[in-house]
Amino acid sequence: MDQRLELLEAALREEEKSEATREKYRRDVLAFLRYVGDRPEITKDLVVAYKQRLAETYAITSANSMLAAVNYYLRLTGRSDCTVKAFKLQGEAFRREERELTKEEYFRLLEAARRKRDTRLYLLMETICATGIRVSELRFITVQALRSRQAAVSLKGKTRTVLLPGQLCRELLRYARDRGIKSGSVFVTRSGRPMDRNNILHAMKALCRLARVAASKVFPHNLRHLFAVTYYQAERDICHLADLLGHSSINTTRIYTRVSWAEQQGRIEGLGLLQ
Repeated sequence: MDQRLELLEAALREEEKSEATREKYRRDVLAFLRYVGDRPEITKDLVVAYKQRLAETYAITSANSMLAAVNYYLRLTGRSDCTVKAFKLQGEAFRREERELTKEEYFRLLEAARRKRDTRLYLLMETICATGIRVSELRFITVQALRSRQAAVSLKGKTRTVLLPGQLCRELLRYARDRGIKSGSVFVTRSGRPMDRNNILHAMKALCRLARVAASKVFPHNLRHLFAVTYYQAERDICHLADLLGHSSINTTRIYTRVSWAEQQGRIEGLGLLQ
């Protein structure tokens, strides 16, 4: 591995960043270093030019995410003078339907997994959507957790308790028994290793045609999103939702309180401000 990336990897591990975060930072920093190429040094003008290229190539949210990794690397290597500001992005007051997975579409994905006889994927999607956990937290769904109906999720120096629905526990314990899994994580590969995020994403995407769901809506985080939106609509308790999702700030949770485009449009139409 390039010495520069080794330095990055060591710093991320020191901060106990997840494997998914480390991989993303490595990928984003490597893209930046390739842009730098054989230039003798990194300058502020060079980073600004790279920022402009990102804006021309990616969505603003993606560009900002990549800039965060670049700025982290620059600070790490003593070049804080070259860091750049993120692009300003006006938050929308409603959720975009083209990216929003509905409960009906979720059930169609489950049915597609059932028809393909992919029990593991079926239960994995159920687990994320019924608990709101991150895909990186699936490894904490263990046989022991299922028996106690609660999982202790520990990431980034924080630990929270995730309550597991009784029906889900019974289904997963039956699955573990059938697969000969007597302890440890339930969602593992044939070799016993935790399932890879990319493999999960690929398996979910493979259901799209059979389930008649747009591929743009199908990825693991949208199952967590559906849990959050459904919970908030039922309870209207953003503080408790933040705790359930493991958010340090309620500002992060606010995205799940937005109404759909159709609902927002209906509210505006109903204001009665036109004769």
